[in-house]
Amino acid sequence: MEDMHLARRIRAFRKLKGYTQQELADKSGVSLALLGAMERGNRRVEDQILDKIANILDVSLSELKLPR
Repeated sequence: MEDMHLARRIRAFRKLKGYTQQELADKSGVSLALLGAMERGNRRVEDQILDKIANILDVSLSELKLPR
């Protein structure tokens, strides 16, 4: 498990903004399987993808990475 805190925050912000996994995957240019793995904490989120996700969700990188 890479970073469960980050994984949970991505999922929480996605749901808060009303996106399905498929919608966020499509908008960020990753596969549904990869996004699911990132949200479960099974895959490390590359900085470039994390930046795209933050922009799509209209949150800052620091908001996604807030410490526990």
